[in-house]
Amino acid sequence: MKVLVTGVGGQLGHDVMNELAKRGYEGVGSDLAPVYSGISDGTEVTGMPYVQMDITDNDSVEKIISGENPDVVVHCAAWTAVDLAEDEDKREKVHMVNAVGTENVALACKKANCKMVYLSTDYVFDGQGTEPWEPDCKDYRPLSVYGQTKLEGELAVSGNLEKYFIVRIAWVFGINGKNFIKTMLNLGKTHNQIKVVSDQIGTPTYTYDLARLLVDMIETDKYGYYHATNEGGYISWYDFTREIFRQAEALGHSEYSPERLTVIPVTTEEYGVSKAKRPFNSRLAREKLAQNGFTPLPVWQDALARYLKEIEI
Repeated sequence: MKVLVTGVGGQLGHDVMNELAKRGYEGVGSDLAPVYSGISDGTEVTGMPYVQMDITDNDSVEKIISGENPDVVVHCAAWTAVDLAEDEDKREKVHMVNAVGTENVALACKKANCKMVYLSTDYVFDGQGTEPWEPDCKDYRPLSVYGQTKLEGELAVSGNLEKYFIVRIAWVFGINGKNFIKTMLNLGKTHNQIKVVSDQIGTPTYTYDLARLLVDMIETDKYGYYHATNEGGYISWYDFTREIFRQAEALGHSEYSPERLTVIPVTTEEYGVSKAKRPFNSRLAREKLAQNGFTPLPVWQDALARYLKEIEI
């Protein structure tokens, strides 16, 4: 099986390439940069085949996908800076990347008759209520430019293809790039008090675990919509932060102890600062994975423990 992975300069694309290599599949990475621009960690992705591709350029996408002739395209490339996306001078760019770029990839996959995986988000919903969102729910009401453009990407995939997996994820963290865990660890070193939102509820997604699931998926023809985050109870960002610091302290980092560092729960309104509206309810129902024979991701506490050891805090 040959797999083209977009966005290999990001957290998930990096791990998908390494998972493909682990299973002996042929992986080709792509991104906007002329050469691989992700973390130089010595893993397989750093030495695997790479092609430069601008997903907003339809001719470029069609030429590269037809030339590579993959069995699958795993489309990880996206604009993910949620607040920046709200700026008037960024909105067209965000639309070009998340909506038009995704449609370009979908149309090229249709011509090549290959499978496509599209990574989407809980932001396609309005984040109200307390019930977990079901994968096949069509009650879309995005609150932000990011959510709207990711939804347009979803519709471009489902509207043009039959052989697709649309996988919604949330609260993503991985080795390659910035994420909430790294931000909290850095803040914890320099502050003795941190305020964290306690009224947005969801579950984290470790890209290493997600990459395994995505490769499991593309080995099948069980197409459709899925939700994939790490298992475990739904939590707030405040809960997540406390567990990050608890595990960091257990690894010998006393600077994160509750005696030195206080985490204060605040509401989204009290916290302020965000330009984009965040969903309060990011609970994603994951049962469809097991129902279709896929192994769910490990619990998020376990994922966090492995990640903290991996980044050697």
